Amino acid sequence: MKPYYEPKPALVERMKLLLKDEKDLNEFFDCAKTTGKKSIRVNTLKISPEDLIKRLKDKNWKVSQPIKNHPEIIQIQSILEPGELGKTEEHLLGYYYVQEITSMMPIIALNPVEDEIVMDLCASPGSKTTQAAMQMKNCGTIIANDLNIGRISILSANLERFGITNTIVTRHDGLDLCSKLQKSRTKIKFDKILVDAPCSGEGNIRCSPRTYLEWSEGLIRNLGNRQKKLASAAVELLKTNGEMIYSTCTHSPEENEEVLQHLINNYNISIEEITLPIKTRPGISEWKGNKFHQDIKKAHRIYHHDNDMEGFFLCKIKKLSGKKEI
Repeated sequence: MKPYYEPKPALVERMKLLLKDEKDLNEFFDCAKTTGKKSIRVNTLKISPEDLIKRLKDKNWKVSQPIKNHPEIIQIQSILEPGELGKTEEHLLGYYYVQEITSMMPIIALNPVEDEIVMDLCASPGSKTTQAAMQMKNCGTIIANDLNIGRISILSANLERFGITNTIVTRHDGLDLCSKLQKSRTKIKFDKILVDAPCSGEGNIRCSPRTYLEWSEGLIRNLGNRQKKLASAAVELLKTNGEMIYSTCTHSPEENEEVLQHLINNYNISIEEITLPIKTRPGISEWKGNKFHQDIKKAHRIYHHDNDMEGFFLCKIKKLSGKKEI
């Protein structure tokens, strides 16, 4: 049985403000005590969903494809031994990636295509980088960046396991990388950028109960300031009409809507409508007296009790021509 820690009173009070009513709040925290079903994403560069499902069923695993029009997303209905998903021959061969379904949504929303130049600014361990490369059919170019050498090693190993050949791995602080690319002679600009920002992890409570112990409002404020800088630096590197997904696995408005409001205040951007194949809720319109731009409602909040999945936040941003008039 996984450990369970009680949420701090301040977190409970914040969630009361974010959720609809007491029933919604109770369902949120009740769901946090449960363990969700495991999911995997088929590597269609190496195997078809049908062929992988056949191999999994030969192991007597029960599986399903819960997302319409996304046969590559498979949910494991069987109860497996801890770590079993990562020990199979199919995993070793790079036929699938163990990944939360909500974690697949940013690349589904970003929709990178074959001839584009794409950056994954905070890439390790590689779930979204490999998903983007797969969607691009191993064509185009991806820059996958992370800072920690251990995480870079995991990222590189996953790219190799998946047979990814269109990706350049860089090891930099995200802000430093953006600054260097801005100053480079090539003046590289990107068609698509993913900023899946390091965050407080409130959406990962089910798989990481220690989040309750490590959570604090001070941590949220510090992360929010860092995320504003990361997202701003990434916007600078977009081509005109280029698109960026900003995402986190947290519910904190300081790390989500406030970051979007910062971008709206400082850059000539638009918040784009996106449709996701799971249940979501709109971005909030205000937080603790601070009102947000009406377009921030186009962002997507994902709560674990709405889908029996992990929690997430994401939004698509388009860079417009010209400078922001302030």
